Amino acid sequence: MSQLLQCPKCHGTMRTYNRSGIHIEQCDSCRGIFLDYGELESLTRLEAQWAAAPPPPPAYGQPGWGVPHGGHHFKHRSFGRLLFSS
Repeated sequence: MSQLLQCPKCHGTMRTYNRSGIHIEQCDSCRGIFLDYGELESLTRLEAQWAAAPPPPPAYGQPGWGVPHGGHHFKHRSFGRLLFSS
């Protein structure tokens, strides 16, 4: 039997989401996000790993697998933005 959590701000019902092993509570009413002790540091560490610089390009004459070419442009978004997008 799961216990319903109540938002400390507006007293709405909260839901728990699992993102990369981190449990995040979000209010259904005010959309507030609440983290337990240490979870913000864990999210920050995951974002730093995700946004780390890409490896250097291959040496001349070696295949560049996965290297964008032509008109392919990719916009990198923050890990936190992907995590909390609704």
